[in-house]
Amino acid sequence: MLQLHDIGRLPSAQDNCAIAIQSLNAGTAVNIEGNQATISHTILEGHRFAIQPIPAGSPLLSWGMPFGRALHHIAPGEYVCNENVLDELRGRAPDFDLPSRPNFADDLAEYQFDADRFQPAPRLPTTRDPRTFMGIRRPGKRGVGTRNTIVLLGVNALVAGFVRQLEKEVKALTNRCANIDDIVAVVHTEGSQAGSNNQPYLLRSLAGYMVHPNVGAVLVIDAGHVGVTNDMLRELAGREGYAVDDVLHHFMSLRGPFAADLTQGKEIIKNWLPQVNAMGRTPQPLSELKIALQCGGSDAFSGISGNPLAAWVSKEVIQAGGSAVLAETDELIGAESYVLQKVSDEATAERFLEMVARFQKRVAWHGYSAKGNPSGGNKYRGLYNIYLKSLGAAAKRHPDVRLDYVIEYGERMGSPGYYFMDSPGNDLESIAGQVAAGCNLIFFVTGNGSITNFPFVPTIKIVTTSQRYALLSEEMDVNAGKYLDGIPLAEVGRSTIDLTLDIASGQPSAGEKASHAQVQIWRNWQQSDYVDIEKIKELSRPASPDGKPLVIQPPAEPIHSAFSAWQTETHIASDRVGLILPSSLCSGQVASMAVKHLNELAIGREKQISRFVALVHTEGCGSPTLPEFVDPLLGYLRHPSVATCLILEHGCEMTHNDFWRGRLRKAGLNPERYGWASVQLDGGIERVIAKMEAWFAADCAQMASPQAITADLSRMRLGIMSEGITDDGTASALAYLIQQVVVAGGTIILPANDPLAMSNAFAKVLQVDLPMRSTLAFAHQPHQPGYHIMANGTSQWAETMTGLGATGIGLILAVISSRSQQGHPFIPVLQVAAETAVPQPFHADIDVVVSGSARQRVNQIITLVSRVLSRKVKTKLTQKGNITFQISRGPLGISF
Repeated sequence: MLQLHDIGRLPSAQDNCAIAIQSLNAGTAVNIEGNQATISHTILEGHRFAIQPIPAGSPLLSWGMPFGRALHHIAPGEYVCNENVLDELRGRAPDFDLPSRPNFADDLAEYQFDADRFQPAPRLPTTRDPRTFMGIRRPGKRGVGTRNTIVLLGVNALVAGFVRQLEKEVKALTNRCANIDDIVAVVHTEGSQAGSNNQPYLLRSLAGYMVHPNVGAVLVIDAGHVGVTNDMLRELAGREGYAVDDVLHHFMSLRGPFAADLTQGKEIIKNWLPQVNAMGRTPQPLSELKIALQCGGSDAFSGISGNPLAAWVSKEVIQAGGSAVLAETDELIGAESYVLQKVSDEATAERFLEMVARFQKRVAWHGYSAKGNPSGGNKYRGLYNIYLKSLGAAAKRHPDVRLDYVIEYGERMGSPGYYFMDSPGNDLESIAGQVAAGCNLIFFVTGNGSITNFPFVPTIKIVTTSQRYALLSEEMDVNAGKYLDGIPLAEVGRSTIDLTLDIASGQPSAGEKASHAQVQIWRNWQQSDYVDIEKIKELSRPASPDGKPLVIQPPAEPIHSAFSAWQTETHIASDRVGLILPSSLCSGQVASMAVKHLNELAIGREKQISRFVALVHTEGCGSPTLPEFVDPLLGYLRHPSVATCLILEHGCEMTHNDFWRGRLRKAGLNPERYGWASVQLDGGIERVIAKMEAWFAADCAQMASPQAITADLSRMRLGIMSEGITDDGTASALAYLIQQVVVAGGTIILPANDPLAMSNAFAKVLQVDLPMRSTLAFAHQPHQPGYHIMANGTSQWAETMTGLGATGIGLILAVISSRSQQGHPFIPVLQVAAETAVPQPFHADIDVVVSGSARQRVNQIITLVSRVLSRKVKTKLTQKGNITFQISRGPLGISF
């Protein structure tokens, strides 16, 4: 008979449920406090079972706190489960011996703050700690840096492609600069349109990055007068006292052409190198550390090993005069009583509760509950509901440490102490705010083995179990599982502090060695009050467009054109690419690393695969799984240009591989056609890239070679987007082009809210009524050729382009009326402009500047379209690397 301590752990002696530290088979006999019990069902590691009789209606306890109420009497040894975890296991482990119904529910009373009984907690006594690290002392009140980085800071999403390309061109400049750690791009999805709900958070974050102590110099880049601008950032920084004059910086607006802007950016960086390289390290006290406390890919052990370890180290730092910041508002719902056990004053407690209530209200405006936060990976690893997740997350506050301050997202820290910062539970968005608040180190606790990193602040990854550490040892920094294995927490803590000081002194973290990082600032939310959710859905997602193309007037005189294409048994396509599709935001950077490796190996070239691409995005975890996310990715999985495709999961997200297998089956697609890999379950970055290489090599070896054919207009599938139409001649020319392609049997797709779709001159040539009705849902592929209108709930260029590309088109015609836009990762975006529409400096970035009659303009466009589809010429956006990819969240998307 097994003993309880051999198979389970109790976070608190008051608990009536234990956490399984190994998988247990049904029928296992266990001695619990001298009494024999039998495990009722298969129990996965990290899941819970009763150790005491729990009467119906009584609370189930972990950390001594309730996480559910028994629906009926629960006997010792019985697997405790709610409906959430059963649903998750039915999808991911259908062969398991599962209970037929849940035995507890999540219906717990809301926390009530008792102001009459509140007592402020004393501050921890400060100690003189002799330990130091080698840091970079910044001028003024900027503090001490743990890194010396030059940051290329994109103010809005419109400059993302430029900033990434600039990073590629200047990255190697630091090779001879011993004191510069890196040159990094900080790009994000926000700020394309001024006045969004999250604009204060965005500007505060950007200002925080500018003056961050890890920044030696910062080049701030905007798109001129469009969207959130440098002027807006300057104004906020001045108004709120950000000492930007204490940091080497330059505000740059893209004026065009692209190459000239790159040259300007490179010259600025080159001129800074001697000054930034002169910024050396000196001994600095422990009090200069400001630690971001974060968890992601949490499991049942996060709250009993990883988070308590992070809390232990943070206590040492705070006692020495440093700071630590707790965040992820929705992941503290249900743990309010623990968070507020020790607080500096009543106002701080009330402000914390106000932020929790505000977060819940904001999520409710969009039709969701913040209590739905736990991801599929959380549930699979034993965090059944928000209460368990929150109780574990709150363990990042040491019981001896009081909550000193509560701040807004990205708000700068002031006095030392323990902070709470409002943020979503989305790891990347939360970290972005903590860094903006001034954190110069990140403690990232993970159960599943999350590998995410921030570009200019080192992340120390703390994994919760020795088994997961062994699987992912190259990606993790600290094994908190040693504590579960019997090593005292203080001993593990002391070694963690030593590592922390080494990394703060410049030793690369595991994530820095792997050379990958990403940024996501708290994404915008559309609603600002309670709305009719069903009406919003109806307006943003028109019910079942019939798929029948619009009938248009045929051209008076057809023209003929041809292009070179590839024909397989199922498709005719102008290009063939290998695609790695990240299942969520956290596997995106690894997908990019794999693509670079595969392209260097030239896998599939004998089967005419031109290159491998990754569609890196920001969704799949920490936000709802909306159609605006799922439908585009399904579209790319069946795109005619995709010759071979693998789906890469991080391992702990909502939209894991099993999620996508189910969606593929529902869409009538065979999951066996695709490759599948997992960053976490396949053992980390190096191993998963090797697995992907092997799969693609095998898939390409067995596929038939395509046949080269000459295709006519009937095989063309074009998308059209316009930034704005400045003259009727261009509108008429595009209408003539549509007539030519459609009458020949080809396909044209136009977004419903495109300026062209509202042009009288355009509609007059086609002989269609305004407004043009949608024939396709957003990102859906047509079943009939012809002229289609795609429903579109976003006005953002990159989001529209992402949806349009998913419809299966081979090329996008982009009509430009002011300045060059951004392109797509694998669908060529051919920019067209009237001669007088675009300022002269941008002409060098436009593929075809049209003039003359409408017929002449059509001939100019169709000639170049054919050459691009035939792969004889690349579009200028592709040549220059000015590309982007961005998923829309629609009107009901929100982070949590």
